[in-house]
Amino acid sequence: MAQANNTGSLRLNELEYLEMPGLNVMLAHDFYPESHQGGVGIIQNGLRIGTNGDLRLEPTPGQWQPVPKVGPRMVDKATQTISVRMQYPDPDKNRKGFNPIIYPDLNFAYEVKVRPEGKNFRIIVDLDQPLPDAWIGKVGFNFELFPGILFGKSYYMDQQFGIFPRQLNGPGFYDASKEYQTTPLATGQQLTIVPEDPRQTLTIQNVTGEGLQLIDGRAQHNNGWFVVRSLVKKGASKGAVEWLVSPNAIVGWKYDPVVQISQVGYHPKQQKVAVIELDKTETQRHPVALYRIKETGGLEKVLETQPKEWGKFLRYHYLQFDFTKVEQPGMYKVQYGTYETSPFQISDQVYKRHVWQSVIETFLPVQMCHMRVNDRYKVWHDACHLDDARMAPLNHNHFDGYLSGPSTLTKFQPGEHVPNLAVGGWHDAGDYDMRVESLADEIRILSLAFEEFKVKYDNTSIDQKLKIAELHRPDGKNDILQQVEHGALSIVAGYRNLGRLYRGIIEPSLRQYTLLGEASTQTDEVVFDQAKAPNPLPEIGQKGAPDDRWVFTEENPGRELQVASCLAVASRALKGYNDSLSTHCLQIAQELWDRTKEKDKMQRVNAAAELFLSTKDKKYANWLVDNTQDITKNIGRTGWVIGRTLPLIKDKKYIAAVLAAVASHKKTVEEQEKKTPYGMPYEPDIWGAGWGIQNFGVQQYFLHASYPTIFPKTYMLHAMNFVLGVHPGSNVSSFASGVGAKSLTTAYGTNRDEWSYIPGGVGSGTALIRPDFPELLHWPYLWQQTEYVIGGGSSDYMFLILAADHLLSK
Repeated sequence: MAQANNTGSLRLNELEYLEMPGLNVMLAHDFYPESHQGGVGIIQNGLRIGTNGDLRLEPTPGQWQPVPKVGPRMVDKATQTISVRMQYPDPDKNRKGFNPIIYPDLNFAYEVKVRPEGKNFRIIVDLDQPLPDAWIGKVGFNFELFPGILFGKSYYMDQQFGIFPRQLNGPGFYDASKEYQTTPLATGQQLTIVPEDPRQTLTIQNVTGEGLQLIDGRAQHNNGWFVVRSLVKKGASKGAVEWLVSPNAIVGWKYDPVVQISQVGYHPKQQKVAVIELDKTETQRHPVALYRIKETGGLEKVLETQPKEWGKFLRYHYLQFDFTKVEQPGMYKVQYGTYETSPFQISDQVYKRHVWQSVIETFLPVQMCHMRVNDRYKVWHDACHLDDARMAPLNHNHFDGYLSGPSTLTKFQPGEHVPNLAVGGWHDAGDYDMRVESLADEIRILSLAFEEFKVKYDNTSIDQKLKIAELHRPDGKNDILQQVEHGALSIVAGYRNLGRLYRGIIEPSLRQYTLLGEASTQTDEVVFDQAKAPNPLPEIGQKGAPDDRWVFTEENPGRELQVASCLAVASRALKGYNDSLSTHCLQIAQELWDRTKEKDKMQRVNAAAELFLSTKDKKYANWLVDNTQDITKNIGRTGWVIGRTLPLIKDKKYIAAVLAAVASHKKTVEEQEKKTPYGMPYEPDIWGAGWGIQNFGVQQYFLHASYPTIFPKTYMLHAMNFVLGVHPGSNVSSFASGVGAKSLTTAYGTNRDEWSYIPGGVGSGTALIRPDFPELLHWPYLWQQTEYVIGGGSSDYMFLILAADHLLSK
């Protein structure tokens, strides 16, 4: 935990970044420039105003442009200087399985340094040797400014001035590489941004180089930021770039207190703990009060106390307010100092409506592939990808990580149409591809929710023959089972037509992949036939083009076992609803079990458990018993899975060993739980932790259900509350879009360019700006914070809500 610096000037702290009240300057703590986390970054008065300060090869690079290899961060305590050595190209970026990046024929190394000067700091770039002449005018130092807090605010560049525009505006031009660029907003030697607001005012002065350019980074990329750039001069090496950066750190600035509560509310019998987040230097404490909103208007104070000290976590200090004893139904608010929460309810009906239903009645239908999705006056998308799919090329490293080897592993040749794949499945989050493991995990959690809680819900009409889904129009069929069916149809069709599982079905071109909006426009919906194709071939996007999605296969026993376990669960849910599909699911699961030769036994535990529950075949139970030692040694991974099989297995030694291991695991979870103020294990990462926490919550439900005398239900409920708003950072909102008083209503879905959301989609949530800054921005283009996913992201959340209602209503 970094110690407070109250000197009024930037100083190096123990976490190796420069710090003073109201200002933090990081260098190379983050390693994710593709998503605006890397290089030099600035957090000013609690706002991350800029990032990615580094040499780049383009004026406004996007996700697939070259990035440098980052060396170790070096710290000179005597001069308070932070430095890091970089080099182009980064050889790791061309490794197998990574998004392929085509590097230009350019090799150079350099050092980036950050050195404090009172309240200001310098950025200095030293090249090992001057750039080749061919690269003069192309390589420059970029610094990206976060647009979400700049729109409509002003800037000055020497004698030029203006406001940051809400949308991309021209004029533009084509550069020497035939890439469209936008004319800089301004050029000069000194830039000042937002002089009207002391919280954001910052000045950049170019000490050397070719001056500064202020560029709108959205010319090629909808998700671009504003870029401040200066080019490297011909012949420059040492001191090739030098900027003096002067952020306005407000004197005496402190992080405002935040009260984190569930944006939905609480069941009367549920533990209720609000978490209060304070500046780490804050010594003042206020009483915290709970108010009931009166039916006739106004507020009634029902509880007031001094909050409990919890301690330090990340960069903040935390207090807790326990109001578990309050059970009277009604609407409530919590107040601490001047901070007042959104209204929330206490009710035994809290989880019965408006909380989980939007997942099944809106989010999943909207994500359905091969369907037209109607919603009253609106069409989310027309029937799409009806030309699925062509066999992927050999030895191909796709830009989204799909790989093909020297064989298609099927009877189909590269480029050949694979029939009967235009059925079922869901688009993967903000993209339009389908990953088999995501589809499999989705049908698993939906099937488990149906199995555990006997969910009966019908608010959607789905017609597989006509390929039409009608939202908010019941059809007399269980919506959860209809969605299980939709996912299983795709996996089963792939297996039966290919003779094996597909790895994924995805767009062949980057232009298709980055499509935002209407899914049916991604292909021409006509199966490509090489023999009838026009000559020359039309470009992607034109009628008759070879724009059909590619289907990839792979040799991956671990993934096959994962899918096998999911199909086994689905077979149970579909029995009596679609018996033929149920039978196919179980047959495929059994075939995958029999033919896989996976050395990692843990990959087989899930499959063995679910196949045993589906078939009652003793060979699966015997396998579990025979592998008792491996199962108990890895009980953190296996305990929640095998718990449901224990009543059916009569081996006393096996049961005793499992129970002992589970009890030991409980102690581990208890120790992890004490490390955070949120009552559960939580280790934030560069990617939002919401999905992992939901998955942890699902596992905790099954641990409690299977071993109720060992595991309490509290960990599961804490995981649910984390997603609903009890999480780090000032953006206290539900990660579930449209759920609760405040939620993610600008999210990374397929409609993100409209700054909109899909009800029931659940984002990954608060991410970590390394090393210690939790962040959840109001911005639709950060996949590591607000992306939706298929494969449990939303349905794990739905499961937690159903589980909470089930357990608390007993």
